[in-house]
Amino acid sequence: MKKLLRSDAVQNLLGWLLGIYIRLILHTVRWRHVNLECVEPVLSGNAGAVALFWHGRIPLCLATAPQWWRKNTKAMISPSADGQFIATALEMAGFPGVRISTAKPGDTAKARQAVVAFREAINHVAAGGALVVTPDGPRGPNEVIAPGALQIAKRSKQPVFLMGIAASPAIQLNGWDKIMFAAPFGRGAVVWDGPLHVPDGIDEAGSEALLAQWSARLSAVTRQAEALVGRRAG
Repeated sequence: MKKLLRSDAVQNLLGWLLGIYIRLILHTVRWRHVNLECVEPVLSGNAGAVALFWHGRIPLCLATAPQWWRKNTKAMISPSADGQFIATALEMAGFPGVRISTAKPGDTAKARQAVVAFREAINHVAAGGALVVTPDGPRGPNEVIAPGALQIAKRSKQPVFLMGIAASPAIQLNGWDKIMFAAPFGRGAVVWDGPLHVPDGIDEAGSEALLAQWSARLSAVTRQAEALVGRRAG
């Protein structure tokens, strides 16, 4: 069954279904944006950006599409078989993927691929593009930002923006990322935070502290979005 689910045919079908669903949610949910003005200088200018939202809100992510469609925007996605259908769905929505993953020790081929993709992401952002990242994906832990997003922002010298997304009515599954699926014709909210910057010369301890701070802020705007649509924190 697992092999069947990861076959190209099934992954393409799942990607198509997810692509239809996320567009349906974009167009039928009444979306409210809070603090959107913080990102306007980047959207209307030539600077690049790294945009973060939690992995569990992928089904709601096109709430931010009208903003990021204004820039050359790509999505950072795991190259795993399970990530293929997400890449397909987002490409249908106008966000081509940069496939980045952490290679296992000793896997030199995947390590080289990861380095190439990482450089692609940095160069894209440095050149004025936007990169949308779920920084706790693809395996978690939930709502903990991994170092990759910070490194891309640091090396590209571009700002980071946080996006807390929620909708109601919605169902929330019990998996590691507590993924949320919204019902059409409900209410949704996106709370924006930023710009955030990585200080020059930051050391390892400083990076760890910054990641903890950013994780807390992204969770805070996500909880704020949930409150705006009348959901309990979940």
